[in-house]
Amino acid sequence: MKKLFSTSYSASSFNFGLLLLRLALGVLMAHSGYYKLTHFNEILNGPQGFMNFMGLGASTSLALLVFAEFFCAILVALGMVTRLATIPLIIACSVALFKAHNSDVFGQGQLITLYLAGYITILFVGPGKISVDGMIGK
Repeated sequence: MKKLFSTSYSASSFNFGLLLLRLALGVLMAHSGYYKLTHFNEILNGPQGFMNFMGLGASTSLALLVFAEFFCAILVALGMVTRLATIPLIIACSVALFKAHNSDVFGQGQLITLYLAGYITILFVGPGKISVDGMIGK
């Protein structure tokens, strides 16, 4: 009971917490990216089409989103080049929140706001020792 109210933490619990955060964010985002990867044409040519972000073209915008959501999310889950892999995810989440969801942080964009907060946290804190980056750092 005393441990529940303690403000101290151990390095192993901190690293395990980062592992859980990385796995949750990475696997859930990779699932979303996998759907976009396997249904690329349907999303691109659907009734609403896909956003042409910054004049890049709809197919290029969708391809960059798939790269971030699928490939970078897998890298985050594994803990490989983690800080670098979070940058495209932060950009994708920011575009989704501010452009697609019209900055509706407490409504339609609530989930993407949680992803964004998690990826920014991982960018600042790093992957932890229970990661490929942590194993290489030894």
